[in-house]
Amino acid sequence: MMENTTDLENETNRLYPEIDKVFKLQKQNQYNVAKTTSAQRINKLKLLRTAITHTYNTELKLAMYKELRKHETEVELNEITPVVGAINFAIRRLKRWMQDDPVPTPMSLFGFSHRIKYEPKGVVLIIAPWNFPINLSLMPLVSALAAGNTIILKPSENTPHSSVVLKKMINNLFDEGEIHVIIGGIQETTYLLKQPFNHIFFTGAPHVGKIVMKAAADNLASVSLELGGKSPTIIDETAQIEDAATRIAWSKCLNNGQICIAPDYVLIHQSRKNEFIKIYKEKVKQMYGSPADSESYGRIVNKRHFDRLRSYLDDAKEKGGNVLMGGQTDASQNYIEPTVIGALPDTALLWQEEIFGPILPIRTYSDIKEAIQFINSREKPLALYIYSKHKKRIKQIIDQTRSGAVAINYSAVHYVNPHLPFGGSNNSGIGKANGYYGFQAFSNAKGIQKHWSSPLNLLGLIYPPYTARKSKLAKLITKWFA
Repeated sequence: MMENTTDLENETNRLYPEIDKVFKLQKQNQYNVAKTTSAQRINKLKLLRTAITHTYNTELKLAMYKELRKHETEVELNEITPVVGAINFAIRRLKRWMQDDPVPTPMSLFGFSHRIKYEPKGVVLIIAPWNFPINLSLMPLVSALAAGNTIILKPSENTPHSSVVLKKMINNLFDEGEIHVIIGGIQETTYLLKQPFNHIFFTGAPHVGKIVMKAAADNLASVSLELGGKSPTIIDETAQIEDAATRIAWSKCLNNGQICIAPDYVLIHQSRKNEFIKIYKEKVKQMYGSPADSESYGRIVNKRHFDRLRSYLDDAKEKGGNVLMGGQTDASQNYIEPTVIGALPDTALLWQEEIFGPILPIRTYSDIKEAIQFINSREKPLALYIYSKHKKRIKQIIDQTRSGAVAINYSAVHYVNPHLPFGGSNNSGIGKANGYYGFQAFSNAKGIQKHWSSPLNLLGLIYPPYTARKSKLAKLITKWFA
C-alpha cells in the first residue's frame, strides 16, 4: 500500500516539473536574495517599473481589453499607475525600511540594548485574482521584492491573456531562482499550496481564502488574505447628493463593478432616496451615454460570472425587487447594464452574496441606528463609505461599526494612499498590505537583544539559590521597574 502511495506521489510530481524546479531553486537561493542591499533591490524595482510603463505597456493594455474590454485609459489609471506609485514609494523609503529599529529598554533590563531587524520571510507565494490582474499581481510583488524574498507569482486562470504577458515580462526580467510566474488553473494552484512556503499572499473570495488558510496551516506558513465582502455605503439626510451620486456611480461602474472595494449596496435616509436615484441615472448617462455602446464601459470577465450576476437579478425580480434603473443584459457580450434595485427582501441573493458587478441594491432607513444595525448583522466589510456633513454622526458610524477601512464622502480611492494600511478584518481579510505595511507583511520582525560589554550584571543578583533577600529584591523589581 505504501509503495502505491509513493508511486502516485512521484507521478504527481512529474506532472508539475516547473513548480518543483522553481521552488527548489528559490528555497536554495533565498538566503542569497536576503543579503541583497537596498540599492540592488531598488534597481530591480526600477526594472519592473520600466517594463510596465514602456516595454510591455501596450501588451498589457491589449490583454486587458481582450479580457474585460477595459479602456486603455482605465488600464493606465487603475492597473499601471497604482503599481508605479507603489514602486516609487518603496524606492524612496526602502533604505530606511531595511535599517534596524532601536526600541526602548525597560529599567528592569538595565545593561541591555534592543532593536528590531526586518528579515525576509523566505520563499513566498502570491496568488492573484482576475479583476485587476496587473495591479493585484504586482502590488504584493513589489512589497515582497522590497522585503528581499524569493517569489512565485500565480496569476488567475480567468485572465489568460494578462497571465501570459505577466509571465513573459517577469520571467524575462528576473532569474527563476528569485522571481517566477507560474501559469495554470485550480490543479496547479492546489499543487503550489502543498509546497512549504514561508508566506502566502492571496487575493480573492472568502471561501477560497479558507482553502488557502487550511493549506498554509499544514506547513505553518503565515498568510495575508485580501478578501472582500459587501462594502456598504451610508447616505444620510445631510449628504451632498450630487457628489454622492457621482462618486458612487463612478466607483460602482469602474471595471464593471468587479472591484473588491466597490460600493456593494446603499443605505440611504428615506428623505433622499428619490433625489439620489434621479441624479445617479444622470451621472451614469454623462459617463457612459448608452453603456452598451460605450468604449468606456467594460464587460463581465466571463460567462460564469455573467450567469452568476444574471441569476441575482432574476432572483431579485422573483422576490419582488423593484428595478429602479437598468436591468438589461446581453449574454453574447457578458454585458450587464448599470442597475439599481429597491424593495429587496432580506432573503434576496443580492443581500447575501458579494455582488462584484454593476448592480446596486438600495435600502432606506429613518434612523441611523437602523443602518448601523443592518451593517453589524453581517460579516465585517472590506470598506465602509459614509456620505454626510454631520461630524458627530460620522464619528458614531465609525465607532459603532467594524470594517477594514472607512472613507468619508468618497468611494474606493483610499486604496491609492500608500501611507494607509490596506486590508480587511476576518471575513474580509487577514493582514495588511501596501507601502510599509506590505513590506512588513513579507518580513519577519526579529527582536535582537544585546548586553553591554561590561562586568555589570544586575540580573545576576536574582540568580538561584533564592533567599529571603532575593525575594525582597524581586518584589522591589516588580513594584518599581516592571
